[in-house]
Amino acid sequence: MTSSIITNRIRSVSDDDEEIIEFLMRRNRPRVFQNRIDHINKWNDTEFFRRFRMKKPTFMYILGKIENTLSTAKRITSITPMQKLLVALRFYATGNFLITAGELVGISEPSACRIVQQVTYALAELRPDCIKMPQNVEEIRQVSYHFYKIAKMPRVIGAIDCTHIRINSPGGENAEYFRNRKGYFSLNVQTVADANLQILDIVVRWPGSVHDQTIFLNSKLKTDLENGRFGNNLLVADSGYANSQHVITPLLQTNNRVEEIYNESLIRTRNVVERQYGVWKRRFPILSFGFRIKLETTMAAIVACAVLFNITRTHDGEEPPDDYEARNFILEQEEPSQTPVHANSNQQFTARNRLLNDYFPSLLDGNGQ
Repeated sequence: MTSSIITNRIRSVSDDDEEIIEFLMRRNRPRVFQNRIDHINKWNDTEFFRRFRMKKPTFMYILGKIENTLSTAKRITSITPMQKLLVALRFYATGNFLITAGELVGISEPSACRIVQQVTYALAELRPDCIKMPQNVEEIRQVSYHFYKIAKMPRVIGAIDCTHIRINSPGGENAEYFRNRKGYFSLNVQTVADANLQILDIVVRWPGSVHDQTIFLNSKLKTDLENGRFGNNLLVADSGYANSQHVITPLLQTNNRVEEIYNESLIRTRNVVERQYGVWKRRFPILSFGFRIKLETTMAAIVACAVLFNITRTHDGEEPPDDYEARNFILEQEEPSQTPVHANSNQQFTARNRLLNDYFPSLLDGNGQ
């Protein structure tokens, strides 16, 4: 299409039709193929880790898991699976605009958008293999043993909590459901962590206005606990959850030394999920800065970041860079505790009550310490 034809078309539209004008002009732009950097060979291990939040061997391991899904036709200008994964990782690592992630490997913003979406869903499909509660008696024993070593809390197989992930307003008549109590739009994401900060379970579908307890009550995890899948083992939680046969929370007020020991043990044990959120968000700062992509892809991206987090915890071991700006932003976004869930009439039958009566008194020595 010649420039004169485009000019004539532009003159024929209203001055208010800026989107149409931009579209017509964009169609006539010549395609430009930028040089693409070989980031694997360009950076040493430290610099690569800083930019992509994982070591090179871990990157290659993840690439091997999703390479077939990301493969494209073999053309000179085609974007390789390796480049696609680099773009997505850079997007997760910076929490920046897609145009910035695309420029990293020399591709356009529309291409970066499609690539991030493709990689995100490919990574999210790894969830069944990478995010799972203990599957058998031996795994349950190992998880509870590591929790016991923290502060002698018995039978714990996970620490549960929720965190808010900032999103753009999804629009529509239900948009306000996503506005949380701090006034911004978010998803309230529930995770369960083990003593090594691995994510054992994740729920990513609830608006920011929904209470933590509501999310748990409607989760498959609650059903599994009640059906005896994990025996008589427990989750530790904060006061935003209700005490039950399988969930224990701190006492809001202590009256004796046994209750003080119980609270201290539970708080130290439950702290792993708070640490998990801090390390998770430092490794992938987009979880703190927020997502500017459509809601469905955002949900998948949060799961993808959880998958990547578990893989890097297993393969890297190294903590993510302590970026000063990202750390301060995370601290500023910390949510206050939710309104405590009041005890119900069957409180005497909860696991917490049994621990207070039968287990924690035995930890006291003759001096009451």
